[in-house]
Amino acid sequence: MDAHNTTAAAAATEGPGAAVSGGGERDLDFILDIPLELSVELGRTRMLVNDLLQLGQGAIVQLDKLAGEPLEIFINRKLVARGEVVVVNEKFGVRLTDIISPTERVRTLG
Repeated sequence: MDAHNTTAAAAATEGPGAAVSGGGERDLDFILDIPLELSVELGRTRMLVNDLLQLGQGAIVQLDKLAGEPLEIFINRKLVARGEVVVVNEKFGVRLTDIISPTERVRTLG
């Protein structure tokens, strides 16, 4: 078998996107540029449209969480972690305090 046939046979066996690095692990570089939606939830509430229209500057909206409770971090609307608010160089951020286990994340998919 010549080199061309060997390469074609290897590509057919592995299939598309199945590039393997020297360590035997799949090369996942092709997914690194996929955009994800990350959101941080401070709390939730329900209100009537009329109440929403009455809101003005300085209004306070009561949420379902207490001060000091962890924030929830979602990626593509799936809970992946919990954290706390931090301020770094006058900008808000989130310090992750609890990563949801892969098993727990799979359970929530149903």
